[in-house]
Amino acid sequence: MNTNAARAYGDQQVNTASPAQMVYMLYNKTISLLQEAIKAIETNDVQARCNANCRAMEVIAHLSGTLDLDQGGEIASNLREIYRFSTVHLMKVDRHNDAQAAQDVIGLLTPMRDSWQILANRSADELRQAVQGAKEGNVDQQDMSQGTTGTDNASASRADADTAEAPRPSGISISA
Repeated sequence: MNTNAARAYGDQQVNTASPAQMVYMLYNKTISLLQEAIKAIETNDVQARCNANCRAMEVIAHLSGTLDLDQGGEIASNLREIYRFSTVHLMKVDRHNDAQAAQDVIGLLTPMRDSWQILANRSADELRQAVQGAKEGNVDQQDMSQGTTGTDNASASRADADTAEAPRPSGISISA
């Protein structure tokens, strides 16, 4: 029963996650799987090592498959090369029972995971602020409901927001 509840909770986290949270979770899962592979090597559990390492390579393949090389440019190309290196390096884990190869990939992915966590948290904070602002009724909504003429500060703020540079695509696409 607890296993079903944990699985349902995990499914809900994935289904409600932002793209940045999804990438963070994928990196985190890969690192966790590689740590499992290292523990399996230490206990001479060949099957557990193989299972964990293969699943880690599948997640890395998924990350690689979601890259948009056309929009992502150099960043997406560099990430693809990191994923290729990681996959080739992880083949040593199974071929040579090499815990150091798994540790090397963990060392490579950890700073990237941490960066995605910061981005995911920032996105979540911005969403919370927007929801809180909507609940409290922000200036733009109040001015619109009062029928302002567009010459006040709120209208100027909206004009500034409309002319602000749109975010550039990251080249990373996450699909469920």
